[in-house]
Amino acid sequence: MSDSIEQLKAAGLPRHVAIILDGNGRWALQRGLSRAEGHVAGAKAVERLIQFAGRELGLEYLTLFAFSAENWNRSKQEVGALMALLRQFALEKLPELKEAGIRVRVVGDLSCLPKDTREAVEHVIAETQNGNRLNLTIALNYGSQQEIVRACRKIVHAVISGELDKGEIDRATFAANLYMTGIPDPDLIIRTSGEQRLSNFLLWQAAYSEFSFPETLWPDFTPEEFMKILKEYQTRDRRFGAVEGE
Repeated sequence: MSDSIEQLKAAGLPRHVAIILDGNGRWALQRGLSRAEGHVAGAKAVERLIQFAGRELGLEYLTLFAFSAENWNRSKQEVGALMALLRQFALEKLPELKEAGIRVRVVGDLSCLPKDTREAVEHVIAETQNGNRLNLTIALNYGSQQEIVRACRKIVHAVISGELDKGEIDRATFAANLYMTGIPDPDLIIRTSGEQRLSNFLLWQAAYSEFSFPETLWPDFTPEEFMKILKEYQTRDRRFGAVEGE
């Protein structure tokens, strides 16, 4: 596998890969397990991918869609289990994240999270801020439409207060007011489980992203499948709106 990794690196890796982690519930249902057990299996897949992307592959940016702003509509039992799992994962995996040089950031509105989960997440962010290998971003209580509305409000406030002239508003100004400011747009967005939609994820940032929709349910997603997707991505001709042949 090491030869394949070196070949991937030599061919040029995407700078930023974003993944919608889909299929935990269906994975559990197929095995007669609870949805909470599916999320536990999904967390193991997250750990597996993070370690591979950071230690072996040397990916620069990885963003994972862990919990959407719409996921609060799920049952209280499932949401509670997810919040507890997030807290447990943050606290238990912190030493490994630091040792691997992984910097963790979170995008989304953390104010709605249970206090113990929010504090655990904030602790990991603070403790890993000097990581200099993989930049890991977790989208948590995140919705792209909400992110865009939030950016509009910030810009309007800046104009009203005199901090910003309306003539200065451009794409760069708008992007600077998004949660993902300072993070390059994703080159590749992957959604597992075969679903082919963004589900309110990185709508602004995905303008020129490539997409992959593997059928694999998230808990079964492996580094080997990730490598296959990256290899296929390397065959694509990214023109960013330019005419073919230019």
